[in-house]
Amino acid sequence: MTSKERFIEVYRQNIKREGADKLLDYLLSSSSDFFTAPASARYHSSYEGGLCEHSLNVYDCLVGYLSSKHAIEDLKMEYSDESVAIVSLLHDLCKVGVYKKGFRNVKDEKGVWQRVDSFEYDDPMPYGHGEKSVYIINGFMKLTREEAFAIRYHMGYSSTEDERNVSAAFEMFPLAFALSTADSEATYFIEGKKKV
Repeated sequence: MTSKERFIEVYRQNIKREGADKLLDYLLSSSSDFFTAPASARYHSSYEGGLCEHSLNVYDCLVGYLSSKHAIEDLKMEYSDESVAIVSLLHDLCKVGVYKKGFRNVKDEKGVWQRVDSFEYDDPMPYGHGEKSVYIINGFMKLTREEAFAIRYHMGYSSTEDERNVSAAFEMFPLAFALSTADSEATYFIEGKKKV
C-alpha cells in the first residue's frame, strides 16, 4: 500500500464530519500537491511525497502516545479516533503549494561541486504555520476548539510564537501537547535530516 492509499484509508475510516469528503476531494485535486509535496525544503522528509508520509508518521506517533498507559491512566487523555486523525493527518496543510522544485550545488565526499535537486519555499499565502492549516481546514469542515488549538500550536516551543501562549495552549488543551510531541517524534526520530 502506498502512502497515498494509506492516508486515504485512514482518513475515510476515521473522519466522518460534514465537509470531510470535500476536503479530501480538494487534497486529491489538481489544485493541491499534498500527495507529492515534500514536508520541508531541506530537512525532514524533503522529497516528493514527504508531506503525506510525514502526516502518516505523526498519526502513528500520536496514536502510540495516546495509547500509552501513562497517557490513559495518569494524564487522562482520551480523544475520539476522528479527532486524532484530523489533527495528525491535517496539521501541515499549510505546506500545500509552497514548495517549488529547484536545485543547489553541494560538494560531494571528494570536494567536487555537484548539482542536486532541492526544493525552495515560496508561500503565496503567508498566513503563518499552524494557523494557516486551521484556516484551510475550516474552509471545508468545522474543527472543535481543542482540535484547532492542537493544530495551531503543533510546533510547540520550536515556533517563533510567544512561549507563554504555547504554555497556555498546552495547559488548556492537552491534545496540543500530544500533537506537538508526536510531530517532534516523527520529525526528529523517524524522519530526521536528509543527508544530501
